[in-house]
Amino acid sequence: MAHWKHRDEAKWKNFEFNQPYAKGLKRLKEEVLAKTDFDPATLWQWGTMQAMALIEMLKENERTFGEAGQKAAYRALRKTGYDVGRQILDGTTIPEDMTDTEFTSFYATVINRIAYASLEDPKIDREGQASFHILWCPHQDHYEAFDCRVQRYFVQGMIDAAQDHADRFGFQVRFDSTIPAGAETCHFTMWDADDQEREQWELLTEKLEKKALQIVRDEPR
Repeated sequence: MAHWKHRDEAKWKNFEFNQPYAKGLKRLKEEVLAKTDFDPATLWQWGTMQAMALIEMLKENERTFGEAGQKAAYRALRKTGYDVGRQILDGTTIPEDMTDTEFTSFYATVINRIAYASLEDPKIDREGQASFHILWCPHQDHYEAFDCRVQRYFVQGMIDAAQDHADRFGFQVRFDSTIPAGAETCHFTMWDADDQEREQWELLTEKLEKKALQIVRDEPR
């Protein structure tokens, strides 16, 4: 069984989702993996190159264009996150007996295990709160701790897509720990946030953006 197929909760089997980038995935499985000696591990190396290029492009935007360049990169990454979320949820329905917390946790599992190609240990803590550990992330050996801010931009777009798909979606996400910062796992908490708590996400994003601009300003010329 593929790592993304199983969760212990009975309602997981009723969670509807689509595979993102389905056209290319179909070709990979049917024409490449099934018929050639292609080593799928090289996809990790290719993906790492793309990820590191993205980090460097963001930093170069900040060096060259300052805040305007940073905002442009944010918009592009948020738009990409939104598109992935839209692909995952497009045309799906949410069972009436599935709670907001279950929907949020299951949606996060698809993102974590498929879009982020990670190994995940999810948990529904209680109604109104879910969490998960990322046990292995493809970026963990090459990202620096501060590079994980890029994921905030993707995640914001994915949250936007879920909110557009299900008006009841109002969960917030908190990054509790990350492997690049020295933790054993990346841990995230998602909870049904009030308006003030939702503002904290944007405030922390702004704080990280200001820090990033200061870092590039302080670089030796």
